[in-house]
Amino acid sequence: MNILFVADPLASFKTYKDTTFAMMREAQRRGHSLSACQPQDIRWLQGDGVTTQVQDIRLTGQTDDWFEVTSERRAALKGFDAVLMRKDPPFDSEYFYATHLLGQAEREGARVFNSPAALRDHPEKLAILEFPQFTAPTLVTRSEADIRNFHAEHGEIILKPLDGMGGMGIFKVGHDGLNLGAIIETLNQGGEQTVMVQKYLPQISEGDKRVLVIGGEPVPFALARIPQGGEVRGNLAAGGKGVAMSLTEREREIAETLGPILVQRGLLLVGLDVIGGHLTEINVTSPTCFQEITDQQGCDVAALFVDALEAALR
Repeated sequence: MNILFVADPLASFKTYKDTTFAMMREAQRRGHSLSACQPQDIRWLQGDGVTTQVQDIRLTGQTDDWFEVTSERRAALKGFDAVLMRKDPPFDSEYFYATHLLGQAEREGARVFNSPAALRDHPEKLAILEFPQFTAPTLVTRSEADIRNFHAEHGEIILKPLDGMGGMGIFKVGHDGLNLGAIIETLNQGGEQTVMVQKYLPQISEGDKRVLVIGGEPVPFALARIPQGGEVRGNLAAGGKGVAMSLTEREREIAETLGPILVQRGLLLVGLDVIGGHLTEINVTSPTCFQEITDQQGCDVAALFVDALEAALR
């Protein structure tokens, strides 16, 4: 089959850890054809439908010049067997518009994963609100008074913007409330920006676990992203150390509960973030950590994903 990857520029990939690269490598190994484009390449023209300027590529197996372009052309998205939306966050207005173009491509016959509508319906921080049985105490608000009351009740809290990624904009406030006012001003923007506040979970020292769910089924290993130095953030982008380990009973319970629900909504690949047995985020845009788990545990996550993709297309 011919797979189109909608992604960031290929030249920006760090192939030693990039999940989209791992998907491409496994797909090519099975004989599938690869094409790539960026979201800004996608257009709709009346009478022409949704098309994009694509690069047909082949992976070379080399470390540096890891791909070669075999042809460039404008092509209809419905002409591909599968379209994989792998553009990294932020989920800004342009990402939002891209999901609408991809949704139109679906109406024209394209098969898009993850579903564009599901991407819009599952903002990665707010999606946990549907599953309060698995979350730590959480507040979503624009109100400074609400935040101060939440802090007074829980003592140690985490504050974060709803549109952050990679640990960006996350603050911890202790029992003494030091700098709480300044942090609220920074994130809340005088009541103009909604903020998520969560009870601080000291189990973060054991790792912010990325639990992957593929085709509704949990991958048997999670990547614990462990904060280093004086950080409270475990995100790899913030310097966290990634350690792959078997799922706990609680993590498996969360994944097995959410997996069948989310896959029915068109979410073929989901990354659940779990700290101390509490669900903190549901990542749907471009979940990662395939290569770290494979390298450390020998579980071929990319193969599991391509298996699920092939099954979904059948």
